[in-house]
Amino acid sequence: MFGHTPPKHPAISFIPFSAMNITQALDVVGINADFYAISFKTKSGKLKYGRSYYDFEEGTMIFTAPNQIIQPAHLQNGIDDKEGWTLFFQPNLLYSSDLHKAMNKYAFFSYEVNEALHLSEKEKVKIKKCVNNIIEEYEQNLDQHSQCLIVSNLTLLLNYCKRFYDRQFYTRSTQNKDIVKKIEQLLTQYFNSSLPIEKGLPTVKYCAQQVNLSPNYLSDLLKKETGKNTKEHIDYYLLEKAKGLLLNTEMNINEIAFDVGFEYAKSFGKLFKRKMGITPKAFRNLN
Repeated sequence: MFGHTPPKHPAISFIPFSAMNITQALDVVGINADFYAISFKTKSGKLKYGRSYYDFEEGTMIFTAPNQIIQPAHLQNGIDDKEGWTLFFQPNLLYSSDLHKAMNKYAFFSYEVNEALHLSEKEKVKIKKCVNNIIEEYEQNLDQHSQCLIVSNLTLLLNYCKRFYDRQFYTRSTQNKDIVKKIEQLLTQYFNSSLPIEKGLPTVKYCAQQVNLSPNYLSDLLKKETGKNTKEHIDYYLLEKAKGLLLNTEMNINEIAFDVGFEYAKSFGKLFKRKMGITPKAFRNLN
């Protein structure tokens, strides 16, 4: 599709943007692939992800997992980016490795493109060194050690990316604190309204949509800033509302469970005991 030569390894391939031939068809047809992709771009350009476009800045990386829809847009044949590249790899490359079990810790594969990783000059050097090691390994004659070494270098690459994302969260601390405040206000207002009765419990996806972030990115951001992810924030505000009702009203447990968004009181009771170490009834009696 990109007009490139066949890959030298059946499960992983590095393609520089300068060697890609992007056709006009990609303005219409999206890419829904069964592989992971890690892309680095140094020049501006547009990429359509879902229903929105994202303008790349210099030195950005994006990560896509299998079955995500990606659509390059408004690109002529070839890309004027001598440093840009994409590393593709199949999930089956990882099946017999520890990395396969650990992929869920690299949440950035489910971030939106507007949450891309922005690299410093030193970070770019680190990333390129890891990629070069992968290329060097798969371009030579494959032997019994090849897959292990390729996956080891891929793991190192992903671990550096995780570190750099953590750095990005910290360097955007002021902006992140504003998002934390918005989530806290959102959940306070939600549980003080009729929304739990009308719509049930707020989901992580719902919270993320209110601040225009992907669910995974919001959870990681909140975890870095507060020590609690989005689900833990939802549970906290839910329980604060429930404790107030237990102490200040004559409502029974079923009514309180329904009022905070649960369909079944049993589910409410399980969450309350798991978080508080005591049943709702026992909490009321103690106070």
